[in-house]
Amino acid sequence: MKRSDPLIVFTPSGKRGRFPVGTTVLQAARQLGVDLDSVCGGRGICSRCQIAPGFGSFPKHGIEAHPNSLSEWNAVEDRYNRIRGLKAGRRLGCQAKLHGDIVIDVPRGSQVHKQVVRKDADERPVKMDPAVRLYYLEVEEPDMHNPSGDFERLRTALAEQWDIECVEIEINALRKLQPALRKGNWTATVALHYNIQGQAPRILEVWPGFLDGSVYGVAIDLGSTTIAAHLCDLRDGRVLSSAGIMNPQIRFGEDLMSRVSYAMMNPCGDREMTNAVREALNNLISEVIGQAGVNAGQVLEIVLVCNPVMHHIVMGIDPVELGQAPFALATADSVTLTAADLDIAILSSSAQIYVLPCIAGHVGSDSAAVVLAEEPHKSDDRVLVIDVGTNAELVYGSKDRLLACSSPTGPAFEGAQISSGQRAAPGAIERVEIDRDSREPRFKVIGSNLWSDDPEFYHSIEGIGVTGICGSGIIEAIAEMRICGIVDQSGLIGSAEQAGSPRLVPDGRTFAYILFDPPERNAPPVWVTQADIRAIQLAKSALYAGAKLLMDEFGADRADRIVLAGAFGSRISTRHAMVLGMIPDCELGKVSAAGNAAGTGARIALCSNTARSEIEAVVRQIEKIETAVEPKFQEHFVNANAIPHSVDNFPELRKAVEFTDADHGKSARRGDSRGRQRQRKRSRKPSPA
Repeated sequence: MKRSDPLIVFTPSGKRGRFPVGTTVLQAARQLGVDLDSVCGGRGICSRCQIAPGFGSFPKHGIEAHPNSLSEWNAVEDRYNRIRGLKAGRRLGCQAKLHGDIVIDVPRGSQVHKQVVRKDADERPVKMDPAVRLYYLEVEEPDMHNPSGDFERLRTALAEQWDIECVEIEINALRKLQPALRKGNWTATVALHYNIQGQAPRILEVWPGFLDGSVYGVAIDLGSTTIAAHLCDLRDGRVLSSAGIMNPQIRFGEDLMSRVSYAMMNPCGDREMTNAVREALNNLISEVIGQAGVNAGQVLEIVLVCNPVMHHIVMGIDPVELGQAPFALATADSVTLTAADLDIAILSSSAQIYVLPCIAGHVGSDSAAVVLAEEPHKSDDRVLVIDVGTNAELVYGSKDRLLACSSPTGPAFEGAQISSGQRAAPGAIERVEIDRDSREPRFKVIGSNLWSDDPEFYHSIEGIGVTGICGSGIIEAIAEMRICGIVDQSGLIGSAEQAGSPRLVPDGRTFAYILFDPPERNAPPVWVTQADIRAIQLAKSALYAGAKLLMDEFGADRADRIVLAGAFGSRISTRHAMVLGMIPDCELGKVSAAGNAAGTGARIALCSNTARSEIEAVVRQIEKIETAVEPKFQEHFVNANAIPHSVDNFPELRKAVEFTDADHGKSARRGDSRGRQRQRKRSRKPSPA
């Protein structure tokens, strides 16, 4: 394709390419391997190829997208909209044609293989001390000789029957009070909310008679890439249902700074992102309530954790100050809101929302939740906790002292900006092993439990296929390439002769390793290029440099334990992560994955006011290190570019892993004729941007 052809970028997959003017979005998606559904063959009948185009400035992608970047709304779309209706801002991918550069979001309902959002609830016991509690009351009837309001008599009943004084009431509950008392024959159940700041408890909801049931809360981990929600019973803390979705803000930028830039460069850009994420929260809460079959009116609290940029955007605060030094938060304290404040229409307007405190300008309430779940502040060991994401957040220390920082790793760990990369969905390679002698790979894909060298593998992936490689897969692939000498310590890929494998093929002035060569003639291969390795090197170097800064400040040279948190952290191989040099050297047995620790911390805070008080006190004691102004960050970053490291020896890792020595050098020769033939064979794929 020509460099002058329009550039199209798909989210959430991150895949991109250039196509001639007049190419439909559906055609571009098919050629790039983007997961966009269509049953009718592009005739505008099935509507499964709905897309959400993004307009405005997208500096991360180098795109200025305008409404005329796509063809005008046509008769097919108009007919479908009249008969069945399209959501505002949606187009049909089979009808919309490229006229200019554009960013296209593929909504979850339009994906053939829905994104795998791995943020399951981590079951653990919690000492119950919820902020919302139920009380059954018998209230005196009104008396002509002793006139008083229904609320005053209910308040008296609370004092006499439960020793609860000085109660206030939400206006929404006050409106329901009189009919509830009369329907319940002067008995009622009330839901009280206790604020940890010591304010008077407030009545949130009133039901006639005895409520034979419970009240519920939702713990939400609002990440930059994914959002996870867990519906909990506030009597015993049980998780009744969980669900996750992609954060729709991805179409405004894959990483946080891209979204801040979008808000800076587009009028009302922050409001667009606020509306998008609030709509997603409504849909997600509706989903977990529907799964559990509970009454939405009995869901009375949300605990929300998120990074600082998400924190500001979801609350309707312009995030522009977080994009420039000194990265000032509007507030670092915890925030208590109502559902109405965040436009959560599915719940009662008086339902409460508690947002955990942020630690620093780029270390958010999600990190506070991780601390609450993993308790490094109670540890005798020096613990390094890393929440791996597009912006990694790190906490290091022990019961004596805790430090925190963030590192801008970008979206490469999640498969974005990788030549064959994609986010985790069925068909994505997620596990890789490479034979040390033959340099032949085998792999697993999401959706199958079999390795690719199993005779039944291809049968097991019928209807799924091998569609690309996700974050955990690219980490294992590069680490395996380093172990067996395909890649040297500097990160350079060798030629077919140097590495001893015909899978190494020329790719411009460098080489690429073909991980999967599909039998179908028109299908693109899944390969690892030199550019892919460079993207991962940059991401892992930022992560490692942040960890080293914390250890420097603490006065230590190692971690006794390392905990990888987050959905992505729970999926990657700790051994491969250390081979790559993502994390410092440590006994492999002391490196663990905590799963969705931020979500677990949110659930603990949902179930316990005591835990909320604890984490607010701990956060005030955490020392914040700003990597952007630390002189040694760049030195640590450069040293960490090598795989695993140019200076640190990694003695614990080398006890467990033997590396094949290689030095491919900068003057690596071009590959043999077979490699060139394979390169020509693969030149059919659209040129990347």
